[in-house]
Amino acid sequence: MTDESIRLAVLIDADNTSAKFVREMFDELAGYGTITVKRAYGDWSSDGLKGWREVLLGNAISPRQQFAYTSGKNATDSALIIDAMDLLYSGNVDGFALVSSDSDFTPLAMRLRESGKRVIGVGRRKTPKAFVEACERFLFLEVFTEAAATPEQTDENPPRPIQSVLTKALNKAPSDDENWTSLAALGNHLNRTDPSFDSRNYGFGKLSDLVVQQPFLETKTVKNTSGRGSLWVRLRGRKPAPAEPAPPSTPSATKKSPAKKSSAKKTAATAAKKSAAPSG
Repeated sequence: MTDESIRLAVLIDADNTSAKFVREMFDELAGYGTITVKRAYGDWSSDGLKGWREVLLGNAISPRQQFAYTSGKNATDSALIIDAMDLLYSGNVDGFALVSSDSDFTPLAMRLRESGKRVIGVGRRKTPKAFVEACERFLFLEVFTEAAATPEQTDENPPRPIQSVLTKALNKAPSDDENWTSLAALGNHLNRTDPSFDSRNYGFGKLSDLVVQQPFLETKTVKNTSGRGSLWVRLRGRKPAPAEPAPPSTPSATKKSPAKKSSAKKTAATAAKKSAAPSG
């Protein structure tokens, strides 16, 4: 998954994000590219952001001060959006990580993707579905820590039943004649169709660990020419479609029937007798 050539800008809505997830978040985002911009937005004079101050220094995050000009209004959103558009037009980054659980960033995510940029959302499970779906990938902060293994009752994005998720994906993902799908193809399809899909939501660190433990699936390992194995998966009991019977063979147009052969012989014999008879 790692592509060091992709330059990522990480823009954090500090008013809407807990500082305790930051170290794990950066470790996760490092798998999507090289992080070249780290900015956090908030009113740093507010007591509510005290927990962020040491985190900013320890992770080389540039703080962006934004005063709340009107009580009850969040000015952080506007400052983050303006910076994102400046970075977009500068051409110095290839993708964005928008760290917030606020649906107000949905139009921004859509606009950045329209410009061909990779957009990774990072937020809590309570993040509105609209923002989740607007991103290419969406990472839930809860999966970064063991303490959040059980979703809260108020979750907006609880994990969907895994059998339904994998069955639908295997029915759509590319497969061979025997309905086997490579793990890579399955993972790519899941990521394209569900930005929030993550095997850790189901208690498994990797997709391979998840699929081999499902009783409704069967797996096999196929080795390539270099001897390395790749995992393939299909629904248990899924058999290849029976081959269609071959159409009945028809006589060739150039092949003569026995009756036609006999008639031709008679015609040839008659012609030979006539040519052999003496002329009067």
